[in-house]
Amino acid sequence: MNFLKNIYELFYPELCLCCNKALTTNETVICLQCRHDLPLTNFTVEKDNLIEKSFYGRTQIEAATALFYFFKKGNIQNLLHHLKYKNQQQVGTLLGNWLGSELAKSTRFSTIDIIIPVPLHQKKLKTRGYNQVTTFGNSLSKTLNIPFQENVLSRISFTNTQTKKLRFNRWENVQELFFVANEKTLENKHILLIDDIITTGATLVACCTAFEKTKNIKISIACMAYTK
Repeated sequence: MNFLKNIYELFYPELCLCCNKALTTNETVICLQCRHDLPLTNFTVEKDNLIEKSFYGRTQIEAATALFYFFKKGNIQNLLHHLKYKNQQQVGTLLGNWLGSELAKSTRFSTIDIIIPVPLHQKKLKTRGYNQVTTFGNSLSKTLNIPFQENVLSRISFTNTQTKKLRFNRWENVQELFFVANEKTLENKHILLIDDIITTGATLVACCTAFEKTKNIKISIACMAYTK
């Protein structure tokens, strides 16, 4: 069986999703060189980091982090493009395991009770076939031994893609778009809200606003990447 696998890999090698070079036996998803060069933020252990400061005066959060900085035409953009548009779910698994190991070592995230993803609208979910944050959330859940629940938060209206909108218009476009299915189940809980990329933070603020009526809830945020 290993012989046939080796023959297959000889003709159809698995390629690094960053540099497109063939992976070696001990490499998965990305090669060791690209992994070493990825721009880590180290925000998980940094109080009052850039992400947390971006939410000051907008919404109440306990802590926030992202695994990487996001740069246009960089390797993180390549990785997230493969995850979001090419159904390369192994990227979400890799990043979830990676960030999960960091969160597990940080006292700032030690009281999390439940992991909740930013949802897609059902129309977009049907078109794409998956939420790009699902495998990321499942990996975080397994690494941290914390429940991951996808049906808690719902998007209640459909908007066009946010990526090309100006900061102010983007904020207007996500107001009151989210609904909490059962607030009672979240009372006195510390939730970890997760997404792929933080840009202006408007979508995350809108999600936090949806939780405001929930008694004694605490919210922290963890994403794959952050745009400076």
